[in-house]
Amino acid sequence: MELFVTKLIANPEPELPRDLNGEWQESEPAGASRQSSAVKLQLLWRERRFIVRVAALGAVLSLALAFALPMRFVSSARLMPPDNQSASGLAMLAALNSKTGGLGGLAGDLLGMKSSGALFIGILRSRTVQERLVQEFHLQDVYWFTPTLESACGELNDNTQVSEDRKSGIITVAVTDSSAQRAASLASAYIRELNRLVTQLNTSAAGRERAFIEQRLQVVREDLDRAAKAFSEFASKNTAIDIKEQGRAMVEGAATLQGQLIAAQSELEGLRQIYTDSNVRVRALHARIGELQAQLNKLGGGPPASSAPAGTEKSLYPSIRELPVLGVTYAKLFRDLKVQETVFELLTQQYELAKVQEAKEVPSVKVLDEPRVPERKSFPPRTLILFLGTSFSFAFGSAWILGKSRWDAVDNADPGKQLALEVGSAARGRWEIARQSINALRQRGSVGKASSRGDSEISS
Repeated sequence: MELFVTKLIANPEPELPRDLNGEWQESEPAGASRQSSAVKLQLLWRERRFIVRVAALGAVLSLALAFALPMRFVSSARLMPPDNQSASGLAMLAALNSKTGGLGGLAGDLLGMKSSGALFIGILRSRTVQERLVQEFHLQDVYWFTPTLESACGELNDNTQVSEDRKSGIITVAVTDSSAQRAASLASAYIRELNRLVTQLNTSAAGRERAFIEQRLQVVREDLDRAAKAFSEFASKNTAIDIKEQGRAMVEGAATLQGQLIAAQSELEGLRQIYTDSNVRVRALHARIGELQAQLNKLGGGPPASSAPAGTEKSLYPSIRELPVLGVTYAKLFRDLKVQETVFELLTQQYELAKVQEAKEVPSVKVLDEPRVPERKSFPPRTLILFLGTSFSFAFGSAWILGKSRWDAVDNADPGKQLALEVGSAARGRWEIARQSINALRQRGSVGKASSRGDSEISS
């Protein structure tokens, strides 16, 4: 307490702040800041014409820049989320969570289960799709500074935005281009290539089953053709239409002939007891017995009778003796043919079922919003550029006036001002030297052209 009283007696007035030279400064009055602001506003008002000219020049330049920048158009398409038809409970849970979002989507990501929407986005971002679009639309000639296919693909990737809504699962494809028609065509081409690659690169179980059955069906078809050809050649060569029915018919025919032969022989024995062998009836009955015996021998496969006419030894159909031997081969070829036919029918049915199942499992691309030709540009924002350019020019003009006023108020003997003047003088000197060098080079080039023109005229 005594120390405080002592200091108060020694310094009855508050200590004033000191400047850089250690001298006392007087505190600025409260209205000095308002007075300074009024002086600045008065200065800006006096130079308002200059500021307006600078702002007008900035507006003109901004407007020229806004119209000089190339226009950009955006065409977008929206795809419905694909159907997830996996039978796995975890996959179904992940698909459900990917549509509901929140912790379920995070759990699905942690489990490593991705929905078909993520697969679609990966395909749309793939190099295969980008290269096909670059080659189809000749984008290397459209984009600037893209001499290689890779650089053109990078530019196309920068101009394409693919996103997925985690709640609804809707996929949005937006393509930006300097041509409205080309932007819409590129968006449509993205959807077309997505559909093509999804169908081409399908690796589902039904797809693999369909491919296997298709290969197997081709092999079975070839085996069936060979079996049918072998059976038909054998049947045609041996006149084996139906061995079982043929055997039954031939046995019945042989029995009938055998009965007729026995009856004819009995009748012949009765006639011999009454007539001699030279009798007409006896000779006719004897000839009939010979014919029946020849036919019976032909059916049985035995040697022909001596009374059989020439040229009738070879039969059109196989004999009963040949039927068992032909029946084994016939049955084998017929069995092979029936087996191949059955296998072919079963594989055909399975192939059709596999194609139906594959069509169900392939995630189809469903377009919610078709890409359209944009009617309005998305870039450049000319109104915003004009407003910002005019505002910046107005602020620059005001800052120039205030800065020039502060510069003029600084004493010429101030070291900082002298340094700035020396730096400006040196820069102007360097600029003058560079300008003179450029002019000398131009004059030298014009003289060289004139001399070469004169030499050419002399030579001509």
